[in-house]
Amino acid sequence: MSVCKLKGRCHCGNITADIELTSPPAALNPRACDCDFCREHGAAYISDPKGKLTLSVNEPSLLGRYHQGSGTADFLFCRQCGVLVGVSFQQAQNIYATINANIIKEAGFGDTCSASPKKLSTAEKIARWQAVWFSDVRINA
Repeated sequence: MSVCKLKGRCHCGNITADIELTSPPAALNPRACDCDFCREHGAAYISDPKGKLTLSVNEPSLLGRYHQGSGTADFLFCRQCGVLVGVSFQQAQNIYATINANIIKEAGFGDTCSASPKKLSTAEKIARWQAVWFSDVRINA
């Protein structure tokens, strides 16, 4: 299995992302969530359940977490520049996450498609996150 390594960051560089994908970026279609929060931030997410995601935060006090909708996931953003970096969900010791494709420059992703988690129950959302989000996640804050 070949690995494609990408880097991303918030505008000010306080939060950086090291991403390892098991598919080429062109094979991934960023998902534009239809919830009000994501629409207002212009976010579109990519993930790879077999890949790896490491978020590193230079100044931990500037890592913002926001609960929206069902309140089961954390929207991760930089308190300094305001950029929405991604979303995480923790169950027991396992962290699942997805990353905002817009923080990754020149990756060459496929066309953006829409996603509609507002129509899912909390249990359905969790099952979907566990199936499609990164499951090898580290948040160094």
